[in-house]
Amino acid sequence: MRMLARAWALPATLVGLLLGLPAVVVGATLHRVDGTVEIAGGRLGRAVARRFRFSAITFGHVILAVDDAARLRCRAHERVHVAQYERWGALFLVLYPASSAIQWLRGRDPYYDNPFEREAFDARH
Repeated sequence: MRMLARAWALPATLVGLLLGLPAVVVGATLHRVDGTVEIAGGRLGRAVARRFRFSAITFGHVILAVDDAARLRCRAHERVHVAQYERWGALFLVLYPASSAIQWLRGRDPYYDNPFEREAFDARH
């Protein structure tokens, strides 16, 4: 079953690797933790932290964090997203932003009211 879940999430994992490996080339660290690849820091991490509002983001079995502190702080939350990718596969790449758009259209917060985020926030507490 684990192999099937990994295969189902593989397209998103490849996206994460394509985004994360260039960060490793310019100084990010790479860690393998419980079936995930966590990539943190480096010059790209600092650039992302200045430009965007997130500390970490997940693509399949790859977690990208702006720095090592964020990688550790956000791990439990991001692991919920890993499980969501295992459940939804590459569809999650469409479902997550669609859910955010629906929340925004309803006048709600596209991040905090997104059911995928709600699940991740609820699971870590």
